[in-house]
Formats: sequence, C-alpha cells, structure tokens
Amino acid sequence: MAFEIVRYSSEFQVAVIDLWRKCGLVVRWNDPAEDMKKKLEFQPDLFFVGLLDDGLVGSIMAGYEGHRGWINYLAVVPDHQRRGYGRKLVLKAVDELRKMGCLKVNLQVRRSNTSVIEFYKHLGFKEDDVVSLGMRLK
Repeated sequence: MAFEIVRYSSEFQVAVIDLWRKCGLVVRWNDPAEDMKKKLEFQPDLFFVGLLDDGLVGSIMAGYEGHRGWINYLAVVPDHQRRGYGRKLVLKAVDELRKMGCLKVNLQVRRSNTSVIEFYKHLGFKEDDVVSLGMRLK
C-alpha cells in the first residue's frame, strides 16, 4: 500500500498518542487526549494522519482563525522519517489552509530541535523576526 493521508478519526487515538510520545511531542502540561478532543470540536477537518501498509506512521494538525494558519503536532514514526512522509503531511495541511483563504502559515519549534527547524526551512519556511509569547490558561 502506498502512503495515504486521511482525516483523523477516533479509531486512531491510541496510535497517534503513541506516535506523539515516540516523537517527543507530549509534554507534562499538555494532555494529548484533551488536545485531540479540542481539535475535534474545532476544525476537525484539519487533523490528518498518514497511513502506510494499514499502519499509522504520521500526523499533523492545522488550524486557521481567519488571519493566520498554524501547524501543530507534525510527527512521523522515527524509523519512517526522511522518506518524504512529513513533507507530504505538511503540504496537505498547507493546501487545505490555502483553500480556506489562508495567506501565511505559522508554526513553532523548540529552538533546541535543530533538525526539525532545518526540515521546515527545507520546505520553504523562514524564521520570522518575532518573539513568540504565550500564556497558559489552565
């Protein structure tokens, strides 16, 4: 079976959480099941998984609030990285955001994650001269 990108459904929850843990995306202040629940309540059509030979090998969440698009939770099983699956997931998310009228896509990467920063730069993303600020509400 070829690599296929499909919309997320609850049957993938356990596999996606496992994927996120393997890729170091789960941090103590985020509950991955709660993050999925919230995504399914808001723009569920922008949550995708990548399948290969009937197994889940990737995920990506995107969002658009009418001004900027965002990419979150891009992950590819470590032993399937560097095969183009991450690129295909990003291009799918960007294409869906473009269809919604989105003119710019943002994402955040931990500064220490240099290989992922280089991955995104290779896809055409550029580092913005901005400071990312956040406030935890929970």
